[in-house]
Amino acid sequence: MQISILGSGGWGTALGLLLHELGHTVTLWSKFPEEADTLRETRQNRYLPGVDLPADLSFTSDLACVETAELVILAVPSFVIRDTFSAIRGRLKAETPVVIVSKGIEHSTSKTFFEVGRDELGNTHPLAILSGPSHAEEVSRGVPTACVAASDSPSVAEFVQDTFMCERFRVYTSTDIIGVELGGALKNIIALAAGISDGLGYGDNTIAALMTRGLDEMATLAVSRGGTRETLAGLTGLGDLIVTCTSKHSRNRRAGLFIGQGYTVEEAMEKVGAVVEGYYATAAAIELARPTGVSIPIIQELYKVLYEGKCPRSVLRDLMSRSKRAEYGDSASAKWVLSDS
Repeated sequence: MQISILGSGGWGTALGLLLHELGHTVTLWSKFPEEADTLRETRQNRYLPGVDLPADLSFTSDLACVETAELVILAVPSFVIRDTFSAIRGRLKAETPVVIVSKGIEHSTSKTFFEVGRDELGNTHPLAILSGPSHAEEVSRGVPTACVAASDSPSVAEFVQDTFMCERFRVYTSTDIIGVELGGALKNIIALAAGISDGLGYGDNTIAALMTRGLDEMATLAVSRGGTRETLAGLTGLGDLIVTCTSKHSRNRRAGLFIGQGYTVEEAMEKVGAVVEGYYATAAAIELARPTGVSIPIIQELYKVLYEGKCPRSVLRDLMSRSKRAEYGDSASAKWVLSDS
């Protein structure tokens, strides 16, 4: 199959390597001609140190690459996702599937990327999401990984599953687009908080509390938008949360670590040297919660740190001294349902 991947960062490149290994003809697109030239000449990606790129993996800065593609994959940052969809509108062959592998929420509209795709492409092209606990650094080196493909069409989700699945990359399917997307986006927020906790010198107990209560906030937001708690108990919720809050590869955790150590938010993101999606997702999550008024205290406090300059240490104090309550207060809808593996 001829596949074009839009976005030649670490994740787009890692998936390109996987699909190339599976026998597909892969072209990686970069918005910047000099970046495409560097990748083509050096056969190295700075985000994947030590990983050699095959000689027949193609690189381009020309969006014409999507015109002959049988599958298009979007792996661009959240702040250019709409522009990228708009740029390929009218260039795709009829019925060419588009798979979104970026994780985040559009800041200006608080829409998921699937919703943005429908805005820009209409219903002409099949859309799917691929998400889960999947650091590019590990996928590029063949580390066993599991993800979820979600679409409003089961057959499209199964097409993505068939395209990506192999011995080292297992893919499950879902029709819960909202749950899968919000799980992948909101976990970056909690990872920022976990990094701040580490930077402040707190311990494992604190991280466990942040992750557990943070997961509840993720699920509450997802359910308020039509997702299910079952999805958030799976790979794109709990799984992605674990890997992003605890891994040395996590940009969001590293940014939080720097903030906890006393760097400004701007300095922390500059030190990370790559897009910190949790920063943008935090503001979008506040807007997502506003219409229903759901309780998301960790996310609200992190917003104050990131956008209002609140002292991180006072955030932990304020969260710990909130009024007492039951862990799960009222109905069966609050109970977790663990899915079959």
